[in-house]
Amino acid sequence: MASGGGTGSGGTGSGGTAAGGDVGSGGGIGSGGVDSGAGVGSSGGAPSGAEGGSAAARRELWGWLAVTVLGCLLVLLAAGQTWVRVAQAGAVTPTGGQLGPALTPVALAGLAGVVAVLATKGAGRRVVGALLALCGAGAAAATWTALDGTAVTGWLAERNALRGAAALSWEIVPLWPAVSGAGAALMIAGGAVAMVRGGRWAGMSARYERSGPAPAHDDKALWDALDRGDDPTDSR
Repeated sequence: MASGGGTGSGGTGSGGTAAGGDVGSGGGIGSGGVDSGAGVGSSGGAPSGAEGGSAAARRELWGWLAVTVLGCLLVLLAAGQTWVRVAQAGAVTPTGGQLGPALTPVALAGLAGVVAVLATKGAGRRVVGALLALCGAGAAAATWTALDGTAVTGWLAERNALRGAAALSWEIVPLWPAVSGAGAALMIAGGAVAMVRGGRWAGMSARYERSGPAPAHDDKALWDALDRGDDPTDSR
């Protein structure tokens, strides 16, 4: 009886120990699953943050592009409009480009600068941004000099001398000089922003650049590479 009780006790103890071992083993597997899931979540978060920063840089680039091109076009538009109003019928009146000959060239140079900013990177982009700001400053200076009263009077007298109108009364049309000045300001701002923020923007060739597949140094990296469609054996 005593021996049988001892055997039962031993069997019970052995069974309890075995069950505990199974539970402990299951707990180990569960812990491994949690760690693996956490690792996958962590690795998935990094690309998301990088993509968000890239999207913000693209939006900034497109905003800069729209504003700077608008500035150049405003200067071009204003340069082709009449800036002086004359009371006498039949008198020839000057455009902004005739009073300020530099307006059209600097606006076209600004447009070329926008393309150059998109095509360059790093220090080259900063240099082009500085030149773009100088084009804007040139447009502002040309707008100011075009409004000089002596220059306007001399132009009118020279172009209308054959009509016997040596001394014409005239006045400035305020709209187009204001448009030209606003365009010049946008060009200056665009050049300054390109110098300061241009390093964050992708160039025209960025969409054609492709980085090689990530190296697969362990089993997890190998499966991640296969999921992306990369060839982990490619050493490029």
